[in-house]
Amino acid sequence: MKNNNIITIDGPSASGKGSLAKALAKKLNFLLLDSGLLYRAYSYCFDKTENHSAAKELFSSLRINSIDYEMHIFEKNMDITSILRRENVAKSASKLSSLKETRDNLISFQRDLAGDHGLVADGRDMGTVVFPDAGTKIFLVADAEVRAKRRFLELQNTGQGVNMRDLIDDIRLRDEADKAREISPLMPADDSIEVNSSNLNLQEVLEIVLKIYKENTKEV
Repeated sequence: MKNNNIITIDGPSASGKGSLAKALAKKLNFLLLDSGLLYRAYSYCFDKTENHSAAKELFSSLRINSIDYEMHIFEKNMDITSILRRENVAKSASKLSSLKETRDNLISFQRDLAGDHGLVADGRDMGTVVFPDAGTKIFLVADAEVRAKRRFLELQNTGQGVNMRDLIDDIRLRDEADKAREISPLMPADDSIEVNSSNLNLQEVLEIVLKIYKENTKEV
């Protein structure tokens, strides 16, 4: 049975999943699950402990808050969200996320966030693995060059030095790695709807997805 309290937004890196998920959560007053940030947090813990058991224990001690429909992660009393957004953490998380032990340590935590309040889940396997019963599943895509430009602007705004050509190459390599991995490969769920955001702004994508969600809700 489909759960219309859950919307999943899957797709490759920098396709606009995060911005869309936040906009949807705010519009519908749903909670936001930023799975990419959770994997970065786990990677952050793993880099400190160097083994999965200790990383899981340290991860469980982190505090997760929702601030203005965004997920923030705190280590003790320090907000480490900006640290987790750094590109070096993203690369480490991308490698760790391909491991079964990593995904096993996080899947139940992600599912526990779902409830009657409504949830928008942003990631790569939200509709295929984590929430296969989600009522609305979106697979958001965009051209690699468009995604590289978005990442460039995002990193530039945080003061990080980046090279556009390197970003394009990195995004393409990450796509191939995500699609080829044995565990939870990047792929659309059979019942997902693909939306290409290459030539659309956020408001246009939001309107398309809201229409899909409303149509799915009517079916129940």
